[in-house]
Amino acid sequence: MPPSHNRPKRSFSWSTENGRGLIYQIIAVAILALLGWYLFSNTARNLDAMQVKSGFGFLSQRAGFDIGETIFSYVSSDSYLRAFLVGVGNTLRVSLAGIVLATLLGTLVGIGRLSKNFLLRKLCDTYVETLRNIPLLIQLLATYLIITELLPSAHDAFHPLPHTYLSKSGLQLPVPVWSAGWIWAIAGLVTGVACALLLRRTARRRQERTGQAPRSGLMGALCLVALPVIGWLLGGAPSEFDVPEVTVFNISGGVSLTPEFLALLIGLTLYTASYIAEIVRAGILAVSAGQLEASSALGLSRAQTLRLVVLPQAMRVIVPPLTNQYLNLTKNSSLAVTVGYPDIVSVANTAINQNGQALECISIIMLVYLCISLLIAAYMNWYNNHVALVER
Repeated sequence: MPPSHNRPKRSFSWSTENGRGLIYQIIAVAILALLGWYLFSNTARNLDAMQVKSGFGFLSQRAGFDIGETIFSYVSSDSYLRAFLVGVGNTLRVSLAGIVLATLLGTLVGIGRLSKNFLLRKLCDTYVETLRNIPLLIQLLATYLIITELLPSAHDAFHPLPHTYLSKSGLQLPVPVWSAGWIWAIAGLVTGVACALLLRRTARRRQERTGQAPRSGLMGALCLVALPVIGWLLGGAPSEFDVPEVTVFNISGGVSLTPEFLALLIGLTLYTASYIAEIVRAGILAVSAGQLEASSALGLSRAQTLRLVVLPQAMRVIVPPLTNQYLNLTKNSSLAVTVGYPDIVSVANTAINQNGQALECISIIMLVYLCISLLIAAYMNWYNNHVALVER
């Protein structure tokens, strides 16, 4: 390597390509900055001319409206900021639940489309071709109509499981009465997950070093089950549940999933799962036939071949488009306003109708969805790098 003082110096004058490129970039940034300043100042002048208040100071003011469904305490006397936080919490609640359920259902349907069973394969084909070709908005309205019109009243609610009721009022479930013992159980669960991951990593390193795969699955499962139980026992083994009860007019007690939440969750799950099923099917078909023949020669069953050979290799094809579906599901949750679920868009619409600060409220909506999408994309990119095949 030549000495540093002998290296050619990069020139950024107009006569060089690098210099012209840098100048062009500076000019482009300056033009964008001037355009942004013009749009901002013009908007501010127009708002002043119409005597419309601007700025985000309204967030500290009293909201003055109720929100029908919250994940933490909220009353109408709270600030706009707390109202927006309730909307964000409701958006995250339905989005995360939808991602988990759509992934499970889509994976099962995608595998079912490759089944040798004619009836199962055709049922999965029909599900995919039907659900993904009906607009999501129509599916949400149809689901909400089924829940609120076709289900029985609360007094005659379906009773599919003990202390579980399904009716026009939604789904009522028993819930544990919170006590300090559950904190110990949660701590045990977190510890169990950490121990299981540590055992898995240790087993993988040992396999890479010796070529032998130690059986750590049973020990990891034992940690996941035993440690939460031990924590629950140390916390006094709390067993009291808040159980729903049917009264004359409604169902009281337990935890309630409202018709609006159920309609949105079911619609997002069924619609997104139809696309995930195709992604899973394409990923499985991307695995070469030689891999299947090799697993068959080793005496692996179809289930073992799918779990140990096909899916690990298919993940590198599945994960990138799967990320897009997760982002689509999160953004599609903005249709919650059509079924009356109070997500961030619904809260912002109510705030706009009260204070008229549409620009600020819409900016908050955009920022919330941008942040959620970036977090999902960052996690999925990390997971994609984690499952990618490493060339030796």
